Amino acid sequence: MLELKAVSRTFGGVQAVDGLELSVAKGQIVGLIGPNGSGKSTTVNLISGLFAVTSGEIHFENRNLKAVPTHQRLQLGIARTFQNIRLFGQLTVWQNLWVAQNSPEDRARGGFFARWLGGRAGGREEIAQLLEFSMLAHKRDELAANLSFGEQRRLELARALAAKPKLLLLDEPAAGMNSEEIGQLRDRILQLRSRGMTILLVEHVMELVMGVTDRIAVLNFGQKIAEGTPAGIQNDPVVKKAYLGGA
Repeated sequence: MLELKAVSRTFGGVQAVDGLELSVAKGQIVGLIGPNGSGKSTTVNLISGLFAVTSGEIHFENRNLKAVPTHQRLQLGIARTFQNIRLFGQLTVWQNLWVAQNSPEDRARGGFFARWLGGRAGGREEIAQLLEFSMLAHKRDELAANLSFGEQRRLELARALAAKPKLLLLDEPAAGMNSEEIGQLRDRILQLRSRGMTILLVEHVMELVMGVTDRIAVLNFGQKIAEGTPAGIQNDPVVKKAYLGGA
């Protein structure tokens, strides 16, 4: 479904991503780990279109994304969360999900208003299901800015899912969460996996990564230094030295 071919990105004289080869098959959950500054979030930004690649190619469902802007990548089925939460703080929980459900084309054609007026009852039902999935049904009319940090994290995931993605990019979704919230996030990701969702997970919480992924790629200084199963990565001496704290 997703394939990165010799992808590189430089910022001035800094090589943030260096010749990265990575693939994610349909229905897989692939983890992307590495020390701070290793290029993980930059990789997500390249896939979502926030940054352009310096060299190499990114293909999604056999389509080269080089000339595809960010909003069109969302329409193709690539949705994401952010390491630093980016919600519409002055909209309610329900409104955040409703806006995410509507594409720019829908708004241009007037479909946005048709949905608001009840033209798509199914859309409202989908939002209700996302609220239940995220344990936010009782907060539907709260402003997003007034939610607790953990609730905002749950809303951001729900908002990404409202776009009905084929590929979900999760950029450190457990950042700032306590152990109970991380356990709940793990359960949600496993539910998504059971529904066939394809996910690229960038995360520092190793218990989460090891508990949900099919395969893990490890970055260091922008380069992929290892790739394999969770068990294989845990026992890889190169990974231990670079990231997991081993000798």
